[in-house]
Amino acid sequence: MHRVLIIAGSDSGGGAGIQADIKTVTMLGGYAMTAITALTVQNTLGVTDVMGVPASFITAQAQACLSDIGADAIKTGMLADVGTMEAVSEILLASSAFKVVDPVMVAKGGHALMREGAIDALKALMLPHADLLTPNAPEAAALTGTDVADEDGMRRAGEMILRMGAKAVLIKGGHLRGPEVVDILFTREEEHRFVSQRIDTVHTHGTGCTLASACATLNQQGRTLRETIEMARDYLYGAIAMAPHLGEGHGPLRHNWLL
Repeated sequence: MHRVLIIAGSDSGGGAGIQADIKTVTMLGGYAMTAITALTVQNTLGVTDVMGVPASFITAQAQACLSDIGADAIKTGMLADVGTMEAVSEILLASSAFKVVDPVMVAKGGHALMREGAIDALKALMLPHADLLTPNAPEAAALTGTDVADEDGMRRAGEMILRMGAKAVLIKGGHLRGPEVVDILFTREEEHRFVSQRIDTVHTHGTGCTLASACATLNQQGRTLRETIEMARDYLYGAIAMAPHLGEGHGPLRHNWLL
């Protein structure tokens, strides 16, 4: 089985974070392991509290998995502070696994999930280890300090992020307006534009976590990064289209729609 270590925060509502990651990896045939970075109190209406996990305990969780089971891919999500990023960057540095870094900054309801000053640490400590970085448009704007309101802005940000050290970056356009959702992959060799019809729904909680975990699971020998992302986007599209409409706010996806 394709082994995926997930280093991210827990979502008590089950729609995003570690819970969405485990569901995604499992549905796509992988084996999910976790190093939990934070506990959150949240549901579809938003996040009301966050409790961080000590950096040494995050490291211990990861090392317990890597020293015994091993990992073919590592996916990172919510890393709330500089100390957490320092610990996680050491884990990534020591591993030869495929690394997907999802720069989670703000929850779907608007609650900040990254402390002040952590963006600079993210750029310095995490981006150089990323085989694939998966920011949405606002996250790409925060990382680069440039406006990302259209595809030209996505291209400017993508080029800047590659210069920061990421090997590849997929900038997601779900936050931008228009009847279609356009995501653009940037590598040092190519630029590729992915397009899908926009689904008119508020049930999109956990889309970023789900896509990043799908990429970590599907990136296997003999498959190009472009093919990996295409398959991951197809899985995500089905999960959004068949969302179960749970909760009073931004509802979760149907991760098990393939069943």
